[in-house]
Amino acid sequence: MHKWLTICAIFLMIGCTNSENEEQSIGSENSTDKNNSVQTLAENLQEPWEIVEWDERIYISERNGAIVEVNDGEKKRKPVSLEKSLADRPEAGLLGLAFPETFEDDQQVFAYYSYVEGQEVFQRIVILEEQENEWVENKVVLDQIPGGQYHQGGRIEIGPDDKLFATTGDATIPELAQNKDSLAGKILRINFDGSVPEDNPFTDSYVYSYGHRNPQGLAWNEQGELYATEHGNQAHDEVNKIESGQNYGWPEIEGDEQQEGMETPLIHSGDNTWAPSGMTYYNGSFYFASLRGQALRKFDQTSITQEIVLDGYGRIRDALATDGGVYVITNNTDGRGNPSSQDDQLIFLKLDD
Repeated sequence: MHKWLTICAIFLMIGCTNSENEEQSIGSENSTDKNNSVQTLAENLQEPWEIVEWDERIYISERNGAIVEVNDGEKKRKPVSLEKSLADRPEAGLLGLAFPETFEDDQQVFAYYSYVEGQEVFQRIVILEEQENEWVENKVVLDQIPGGQYHQGGRIEIGPDDKLFATTGDATIPELAQNKDSLAGKILRINFDGSVPEDNPFTDSYVYSYGHRNPQGLAWNEQGELYATEHGNQAHDEVNKIESGQNYGWPEIEGDEQQEGMETPLIHSGDNTWAPSGMTYYNGSFYFASLRGQALRKFDQTSITQEIVLDGYGRIRDALATDGGVYVITNNTDGRGNPSSQDDQLIFLKLDD
């Protein structure tokens, strides 16, 4: 059903600009998941964005302002009470979630969300506390991250160094990505209390790397090396190895273009479009979600190649490795996909070791 509807959608979308439709559905490549086991764990999610696993429970953020807990086949949705009203913009809303080790003791987690102040869009990173019937914002960690009509970034993860990492988009103002005084178009590194880590590459700055257009995936390999996915402009989506203090080129270079002092991607999509989002690491390889490419893709960091390992479910927003395989969430209900009556879904893909 997804594939038939997607083919029809192609003709309706002719003439649309990529900046407004870079994540829209266009059909997927051939699947290579025939020998793997796929299990649907939850259905009828609403614009899901991030997956977190905690003590055999799955938590999923929904862009419209809720967190869903999935446990033993049961789904429980709780609203999130925020100090600011969620921004009604493409790619905005309640986005990233990260659970510190202290969650079991204090029921507090990190979250990233978008809001409007005056005529401007901003993002903030906050601490949420889980209560009986809702989640409540109780502390701001970092505020006034620039947002725009598009390109909000939104991924937050806790690194192996116990620092909080966050991806930010260029807020639809490309030149901000090269401005180290702006938080837009960056990967940020933050202490849990909201202060700047002393060993960040730039003095008194949250900026860890810059020159990014719209990064939405972060993951570390066994050596503690950080990799990121990033949306390109008119295709040329990227996977990058992220080094402290480095410049990843946007908007000066993209794809195979080179310029002194700027990093080129390990791999990019060329004239095709992946619209890559969440990424995870499992058994020696990275796996990343692909929205417009409608697939879960495997990236081999040794051979520098990528391949599809799961498709046929529409847009994929996030991926999370666990024992024996990878969780993924579909993202067909955000206005850019073609949802079925079961969408969106939490799916588990069993992988051979």
